[in-house]
Amino acid sequence: QVQLVESGGGSVQPGGSLRLSCAASGFTVDHYSIGWFRQAPGKEHKGFGFISSSDNSTWYEDSVKGRFTISRDNARNTVFLQMTSLKPEETGVYSCEAAPPGHECQTAAYARWGQGDQVTVSS
Repeated sequence: QVQLVESGGGSVQPGGSLRLSCAASGFTVDHYSIGWFRQAPGKEHKGFGFISSSDNSTWYEDSVKGRFTISRDNARNTVFLQMTSLKPEETGVYSCEAAPPGHECQTAAYARWGQGDQVTVSS
């Protein structure tokens, strides 16, 4: 069964850090580009970064650039999201989603095979 299981979420104070893991089963993450998405309360489900399957290059939206880092550990079939200097508006459900290589910028190309994990940034 194809699955992506997010873990590592929780509550953190503004300015704090969290590291999310995205563990794959039923496929190998090195064959797919992995995007990270967030659905904040009252807002749309939106991607904010991805790591490519070919050369591990990454892309981030401007709002998280310099604070978030996506990495891949193919030996563990896992993708990571390191988040620093978290802001309250970045509260939401975080999910990792897979896209075929070369389709990373196409929202419709991503498949959500997990449940997501809650991140809450508050005082």
